[in-house]
Amino acid sequence: MSEENLPKEEIDRTAQIPEAEETLDKSEINLSDQIDSLSQEAASITLPSNEEIEADMALEPETDELEKEDAEPADLEVKEIASKDYEAMSQEDLIKELDFLVKNHPVQNLKDYTDGIKNAIYTKFDDEQEKAKTAFIEEGGNVIDFRFFSPLKKSFNEVYYEYRNKRSAHYQNKQKDQKANLAFREGLIEELKNLRQELGGEESVNTTYNKFRDIQERWNNAGNIPRDRYNLVWNNYYHHVDSFYELLHLNRSFRDKHFADNLAQKMQLIERAEELNEETNVGKAFKELQLLHRMWKEEIGPVSKQYSDEIWDRFSAATKNIHDKREEHYKEVEKKWEQNLVVKNDIIQKISEVAISDLGSHKAIQDSVKEVESLRESFFKAGKVPNEVNEATWSSFKSAVKEFNHKKNSFYKSQKQEQYDNLAKKKALIQIANDNKDNEDVNTTIDVMKKIQADWKKIGHVPRKDSDKVWKEFKNACNQFFDRLNDSKKQSNAEQEEALVKKKTLLDSLKDFKLEGEHNEKLQLITAKISEWKGIGRVPYAKKKIDETFNKALDGLFQQLDIDKKEVEMIKYENRLQSMGDDNSKDLSKEQFFISKKIQEIKSEINQLENNLGFFQHVKDDNPMVMDVRKNIDKHKASLEVWQSKHRKLKTFLRNQE
Repeated sequence: MSEENLPKEEIDRTAQIPEAEETLDKSEINLSDQIDSLSQEAASITLPSNEEIEADMALEPETDELEKEDAEPADLEVKEIASKDYEAMSQEDLIKELDFLVKNHPVQNLKDYTDGIKNAIYTKFDDEQEKAKTAFIEEGGNVIDFRFFSPLKKSFNEVYYEYRNKRSAHYQNKQKDQKANLAFREGLIEELKNLRQELGGEESVNTTYNKFRDIQERWNNAGNIPRDRYNLVWNNYYHHVDSFYELLHLNRSFRDKHFADNLAQKMQLIERAEELNEETNVGKAFKELQLLHRMWKEEIGPVSKQYSDEIWDRFSAATKNIHDKREEHYKEVEKKWEQNLVVKNDIIQKISEVAISDLGSHKAIQDSVKEVESLRESFFKAGKVPNEVNEATWSSFKSAVKEFNHKKNSFYKSQKQEQYDNLAKKKALIQIANDNKDNEDVNTTIDVMKKIQADWKKIGHVPRKDSDKVWKEFKNACNQFFDRLNDSKKQSNAEQEEALVKKKTLLDSLKDFKLEGEHNEKLQLITAKISEWKGIGRVPYAKKKIDETFNKALDGLFQQLDIDKKEVEMIKYENRLQSMGDDNSKDLSKEQFFISKKIQEIKSEINQLENNLGFFQHVKDDNPMVMDVRKNIDKHKASLEVWQSKHRKLKTFLRNQE
């Protein structure tokens, strides 16, 4: 676990370091040389008097009461668990991560990680459920009928229950072990009591002392006991240890050798504590320091009184350094948490502003949904906040999101009636499409189909449960008509291609065609060619210019006749009208507009020319300029007569078309 993610319990344990450690400022004394000399002197010391023993046997002033970690000392040896951003992980990955932790790490070390995973995945479950509820309401459902099931939540619960069962079993076993350890330690105390009776017996001091050392070793190797019995049992044990020393008229060599061994071991603890000052992982250093304190207090006996204060001061100084570094580290961590709190409060404020903004349209709602979703992601990525405001911050965030969701749901509820009205409109268009899908009046039906398709696009949303159904009905009805139209066009296209071949053949025959006979006979031949051309039928639209080619060929034939140009023009125009009528297009309407406009333009031009003649009232008629104007007027009048004849011909043709 990274230092930034150390659980709150570890921060609180700073109170467990004795106050004496906070104030110790004595200089450290190097005692390594004194250890060796002490061991050498022990062999030459003679048996002391009772008074001397009583003066020297007071236990060292160890006052620290570091509370034991929940984890056993062996837990320090396991590899650290990598810290991950659970909020950014998917539900599937969170379940896999939890399963991996439960199967690969001691269950007593997982609480912070499992809580983080549980909070992250429950947030995602709540979000998924809220979206499902919104969709359910949008489709017309009643909120009291809403039910939601997530297969992933079931999978998560199975893994989480496995973790809970393992954790429960661990602590049940731990309680059993602690009770057994308690009975074992109480038995050792009884053995220690009995040693006092043996001191007056036949056994030698050496034998009794070896039994004492055996009891001490077994005591040090015994496991943890229930915390509520810890102080009582510990004090009882040391009371009898103290009593044993008081009663033991032990020669100084035994006592001093015992003190020297303890001093050497405690010096090793001091050196390790001082090395921990260089450890960059503050949490790891603090955990190991707790283990060192436990060993100092529970596993290593007293030292000579002359060194007791010195080594304790040095050990306390190393402890205080680690404690100060830890405090400084968590001050920095808490500063970061405070910054995260500012960021999260700002995000909550923005979500609240979105919730109270104008959400009067579907587009506004959808834009706001995207904005809130982005803010939610930013909230989860913002990081941890101070523990004392964590729950309140999370509650404020959920309230802001809930307020937005409530407003969104209220909007869609209000839209239900409009959606049902839209559904009725679309069903009416479906009926029109079904009524016209088999209509043989192609031109009229095309206009109808195009109109109802345009109307369909203008109609708003319908209830989601009906959306696909009505769209398929409408599309099928329209497609049935257009498929039939396409089949007809394919057949028509084949006929048009055949007509194109025939017209090309007819054009080729006109290249060297010579008119013979009388005038009327020649005219009849030309008319026959025109009729033959019309009878062939339509050609593909892209090949319509073949009609212009035919008209040019007719010009060549008419040149062989002595016939009025107006008459030629009308014959050709009648042929052109027939082509436009055969195309079943809007060309005739355009032609009518064009001719009317042309007639107006010519009339305007004639009026302008006649007005211009007014300027030449006193000029002779044989004046070239006057003659040119009059000639131009006659030309325009002749053209006007042709266009008026075309207009009459067109009107007659249109009446016949009706």
